[in-house]
Order: sequence, then structure tokens, then C-alpha cells
Amino acid sequence: MIFSQMFFNILTLVGGLALFLYGMNLMGDGLTRLSGGRLERILERLTNNPVKAVLLGAGVTAVIQSSSATTVTVVGFVNSGIMKLGQAVGVIMGANIGTTITSWLLSLTGIESGNFFVQLLKPSSFTPVLAIIGIIFILGSKSEKRKDIGAILVGFTVLMFGMDTMSSAVKPLAEVPEFTGILTMFSNPFFGLLAGAVLTAIIQSSSASVGILQALCATGSVPYASALPIIMGQNIGTCVTAMLSSVGAGKNAKRAALVHLYFNVIGTALFMLVFYGINAFVSFAFLQDAANAAGIAVIHSLFNISATCVLLPFAKGLEKLAILTVKDTEEEDTNEFANLDVRFLETPSLALEQCKKTADQMAYLTMGNIKKALSSLWNYKAGDKEAVINQEERIDGYEEHLTEYLRQVAGHSLLESDSEKLNMMLYCIRDFERIADHSCNIAEQSAKMAKSEVQWPKKTREEMRNYGEKVNQIVCDTVNAFVTLDEEKAKTVEEQEKQIDQINKKMKKMNMKRIKKEKCSPEVGIFVNELSINFERVADHCENIVISFLDYMEETGE
Repeated sequence: MIFSQMFFNILTLVGGLALFLYGMNLMGDGLTRLSGGRLERILERLTNNPVKAVLLGAGVTAVIQSSSATTVTVVGFVNSGIMKLGQAVGVIMGANIGTTITSWLLSLTGIESGNFFVQLLKPSSFTPVLAIIGIIFILGSKSEKRKDIGAILVGFTVLMFGMDTMSSAVKPLAEVPEFTGILTMFSNPFFGLLAGAVLTAIIQSSSASVGILQALCATGSVPYASALPIIMGQNIGTCVTAMLSSVGAGKNAKRAALVHLYFNVIGTALFMLVFYGINAFVSFAFLQDAANAAGIAVIHSLFNISATCVLLPFAKGLEKLAILTVKDTEEEDTNEFANLDVRFLETPSLALEQCKKTADQMAYLTMGNIKKALSSLWNYKAGDKEAVINQEERIDGYEEHLTEYLRQVAGHSLLESDSEKLNMMLYCIRDFERIADHSCNIAEQSAKMAKSEVQWPKKTREEMRNYGEKVNQIVCDTVNAFVTLDEEKAKTVEEQEKQIDQINKKMKKMNMKRIKKEKCSPEVGIFVNELSINFERVADHCENIVISFLDYMEETGE
């Protein structure tokens, strides 16, 4: 009978845990989508002020409800060169503080009072209302923002329901000696530390493992002597996510993950040495008391705040320790595509921001290549053609990497505005790549002209030079409009494209007349025709880019 009861209680506990984890994931996804990458972009703009870094790290983590997500994002920023390792230290410390907000929310389940207003604070009292509002938002609203708010409310409800289910499942187990015997075993600091670290490493969420511990406290069989080392271990176990995310990353990303590990290991070691050292002489009586959800939240917060206060002055030391662990060997190759980091994919808005930065680099390369090709027409030097071709191959690499990364971003849940941005970039990078192709064609004609040594009529040469300047200008304006998202500049490109169409028609017409009247050689006529075709197509691709860009601006209202 006892075995049967224990089996079904454990089954209910597992079911409650599943709901708890699902609710936490649903709420976290909703919060991330609602933030639209804005919180992560705040981290990008960090100053070197360590206190500000801690506060920002705590604030961002408190909002997105995941220290692992914040830390992994920071590892990605460091790997991409967006953030310096020294800046990352403070954010990582702050993330540990921010994650404690979850334990305070979960502690609300332990509220016991006959007072009506106090009872309203219990999740079981107000979460049904949140669930109804959330479902209405999800099913009855077309606004993506409201749908995300609905997902957050439903996620919070499921999380709290899972917490209640776990607590209800373990309460009867308080009468089972075998179960309470397992819990009291963790009063050994080493076993408690190990259990907390392993559990958190498996589920990769310190918030979730703290929640499980808070649920177990409902039995009244978990003394603080067992709870305290488990909490310490949870802080170490949460480092696994960042460590895994740094695999295959650059040396600075590995160092950022190690800073997270060292901070938690050193903080835990100091706390336990001081606490148990004093306990050996004073013998804290509260250790034998039954822990409760609020007490767990207090310990969790006190530890992380204390560890940060103690170790923040030694942030440089943690940084140096990480550098000593991952030493500088040979100079690392500069990765042009470091911004396209897989760690950002969990936050599609942030991933798209990094795509835009890389696309901007591609745009500037394209602008430089067309300028090089055009300048070589009238002042060709040995190696010009090869330089343009090499740059075009580099631009091809940008298109391949960006297209593949955007494909991966598209596989995630996107806001409508993010989908529009993704499509805009796909179209634009394709056109930039085509402009680079035409720069090769122009360079090819330039090399042929230099080799043929054909004499150009002065007027024809001057007209083609002016035509080339118009093409160079439209490319420059297109790139600047794309990079700065300048609508007014983009509109001028459309007008320039019309002018280039008129120039092109005129050039072709005049070219035919000159050949017929033998005012220029057929060879010059062929050069004029080939260059005109490429010039016009470059302008067409510029127009395509600004049309895609302007359509995106109109659709999103940015």
C-alpha cells in the first residue's frame, strides 16, 4: 500500500515537474519575443562601468527569467567581439542576482493566511484569472504583441500549477521514512553540493532546480542543513549551459564561460568555508529547522548578492584567471562572420540585428568593389582585374553565410516585423552579390581595353566616364541608405535609376550612330555596349535594394 502510494505520488511529482518546466519555457519564450531583442541590445551598449554592468545583467535576467540565456548571449557577444571580456564579467555576476527573482515568485505558493487580501497573493487565487486573460489574448487577438503577453500569462499559470502539483505530490511523502532519509542525507555539505550541481546541470536551469527544491520543502522534511548546500551546488550546475555554448567558439568566448564558472565556484567555496567555519564554533540552530519556499528564496538571493559584492572588486582577477586558463597561442584568424553566432538564434530579433551588421559590411565591400572596377577603366594597372575578382569571391562568401544563417533564423518563431526584416535582407544581399558580379564584368572589360590599346574618341570617353560616375554615385547612395535605413536617401536612388535608364538609352543610340558614321571603331562600340549593359544592370539592382528596403519600412512602420 505504501509502495503504491509512493509510486503514484512520484508519478504526479514528475508530471508537475514537466508542467513546471514547460511553463517556464513558455513564459521565457514569450518574454524574449516581447522584448524583441531590445534587452540584449542594451547589453551591447555597455560602458566599462562594472556596477552598471552588474545592474544591467541583473535587470535583463530578471525580465527574461533565465541567467543561462543571459550568460549564453554574453558568450556570443564576446565571441563576436561586440563585448569585451572585462565588460562580460559584471554582466555575468548580475545575471546570477537577476535569476533569484524566480525563487521569490515561486515562494508565493507557500503563503498561508486566513486574510482575504493575503490569500489573493497566492498563485492559486490569481493565476486562473491570468490564464483566462492569456487564452483570450492568444485566441482572440491578431496582435503579435498581445499573443506574446498571452503566452507569458499562460506560461506563468502553467509554471505555478506545476509548482502546486509538485508540492501536493510530495506532501504525503513526508510520512515515508525512506524518502525523508534521502533528503536528510544531503545535510552532508559535499553530497548536497553535488546533488544541486548535478540536478541543475541536467535540466540546465538554476531557477527550475530551485523551484524543485522549494516544492520539496512542502513536505516539511527538508532542513536548512540540506537545502543550503543544494542551493550552493545549483549555482555551480547552472554554469554547464554557458560552458557547452562556448565549445567551438573563440578563446574570448571560452574565457567568458570560464569567468561564469570561476565566479560561482569561488563564491560557493568562500561562502561554505566561512559559513561552516563559523558554524563549527557557533552551531547555527536554524539549520535543523524545516526549510520553506521563502527561506530558500532568501538564501538564494543572499548568496548571489554577497558573492557579487565580495568578488566584484576582483573582477580583473577573474578575467586574468580565465586568460591564464585559455592562453594565447598563435594569433587567431579574424572571423568576418563572427556576428552570425548560433547563440543568438534563440533570440531571433537579436540574430537579425547581427545579420544586418554583417550585411552592412557586405554592402560596403560591394561599394568598394564597384568603385575599384570603375576606376580601372581609365587608369588600368596590373592586378586590378584580379583584385576585383578576389573581392567578389569574398562578397560571395558573405552571401552564402548570410543566406544560411537567415535560413536558420527562419526556423525559429518570428514576429511579423522580424519576418519582414528577414525577407528584406535576403532580397538585398542577393542584389548586392549581383552588383559585385557586374563589377567583375566591368573589370574584365577594363582589362580588355588596356590590352587592346584602342583609341577612344574624346567625346565618347568623356560620356562613358560621366556614366560611370553616375553608376558609382547610385551604388554609394544605395549602400548608405541601406546601412543607415535612410528613407529619403533611398527615394533619391529611385530617381537616379530613372536618369541612368535615360543615359543608357542615349548612349546606345549615340553608339550606333557613331559606328555607322565611322566616328568610332567597332571595337570601341562593343566596349561601350558591354559597359552600358553592366552599368544599367547595376542601377537596376540598386533600385531593387531600395524598393525592398522601402517596402520593409512601410510594412513595419519603422
